[in-house]
Amino acid sequence: MIKAGSLEKGMAILIKGQPYIVVEREFVNPGKGSAFARLKLKSPQTGQVLRETMKTQDSVEDISVDDKNCQYLYFDGDVYHFMDTDTYEQFTIPFEGFEDKQYLMKEGETYRILFWDHTPLDISMPYKVVYEVTEAEDAVKGDTVTGATKQVTLETGLRIKVPIFIKQGEKVLINTETKEYLERVNS
Repeated sequence: MIKAGSLEKGMAILIKGQPYIVVEREFVNPGKGSAFARLKLKSPQTGQVLRETMKTQDSVEDISVDDKNCQYLYFDGDVYHFMDTDTYEQFTIPFEGFEDKQYLMKEGETYRILFWDHTPLDISMPYKVVYEVTEAEDAVKGDTVTGATKQVTLETGLRIKVPIFIKQGEKVLINTETKEYLERVNS
């Protein structure tokens, strides 16, 4: 058991017998009354998002998870294929529940995967990742009224808005949580 005030983003807990990952945590200490934590929890099995408010002294059941470094091999439309970098054992993770990772993971890259009772709970992404632009329309001269952005497609298939000076073949840094452009990367 762990106190709700000690919960951190990325921790795994059990609620009503189901595992949840803490996605967001906000600590609130009002002038009157006891402190509490606002939590946003996500079920890796169903994708369901719960919003809970708990007093910081309340106890919740934490679960012990294993985290392994695994290499992402490929996606076949139904499942993600991974390989454990320690044992070289290959395994799959169902697409359902991890839809948001589809256009963020690059084949051949290593990601940290959380397991609970041999069930994958989360695929941990780095906060910032560099991607290559594979498709970009040419900027139209004088088209700066719209905020000077355009849509491009990255090597993983992710479509994002970038400044109009970004060209095909260039590399860009992306925030994986918001899926937004951060900066151009000179290689």
